[in-house]
Amino acid sequence: MKKSAIIFLLSLVTGLGTFAQKVTTNVESEKLLSSEILLWMRTDKPRQEGMDRWKGPHAQIIAANKGLLEYRQIHLSENNTGLWTAITGVETAIPQDRKIDGVAEVILKNLFSVFKGKEQNKLAYADEINLFKRTIMYVAFPKNSRWYAVAEPDAKIEARSMVFFRKKDGVSVKDFQKFINDELTPTLANSGILKELRNNVYDPWKQKQWNTPNVQHDNDKSVQFQASLKLGFANKNEMENFFNSQEILNLSDRIATYCAAVHAYEIAETITFVKEGKKIIYK
Repeated sequence: MKKSAIIFLLSLVTGLGTFAQKVTTNVESEKLLSSEILLWMRTDKPRQEGMDRWKGPHAQIIAANKGLLEYRQIHLSENNTGLWTAITGVETAIPQDRKIDGVAEVILKNLFSVFKGKEQNKLAYADEINLFKRTIMYVAFPKNSRWYAVAEPDAKIEARSMVFFRKKDGVSVKDFQKFINDELTPTLANSGILKELRNNVYDPWKQKQWNTPNVQHDNDKSVQFQASLKLGFANKNEMENFFNSQEILNLSDRIATYCAAVHAYEIAETITFVKEGKKIIYK
């Protein structure tokens, strides 16, 4: 018997296998070229002052980039301890010394958009010191970045959460990707609860992709993330029910197999500045 077959059989017997289950869904999805910049506001200034500048002058710098398909700012609530139900062996409590303030969600029209945005990026680089303490960018290519049409485009969304996942040591990148893309996300798409569902499995983090001057980019392997989900709900009550639901509890063992940390943030505000390639005026 071949060695690979023996390992497979042993994994079934011992329960140590990390084989993702392929979950089918009839929910349509769209593949996109995405980046997410995790942001921490300066601590020597009032937090709200930085958040206001971010959605004010700084947003206009980014939104002027002609290569963007969509640009959203995700303003995370100031008080975030972790929405995900506790899982044995998985960090679900958000460490307060590393708590994220916001995320810039940037969707490019295509790979050539990188070159179209160079001038705007220079302006953004220079402005970061005015409001950010730390910026960390993750990139997800279309095969690992999907938007699921779980609701009509005009569906009312009054509550949102963004969930970050850290891969467990010993789990291969390929198996982790399959779990997020082929098992976890389709399972959530089939739940019938969500009004928005976007997933990203990140490429390995590289500081040089967003190495802006005068701000921190410290991102040790122990605190890096490898995936994220953005979840939308009709209202806050629906969101709270979701995170306390049996569906989430049923996912615990599978998540513990693949993940070392699951940090679920409550989103205070989501602002769209560019949609379908067109700049939107924010008031």
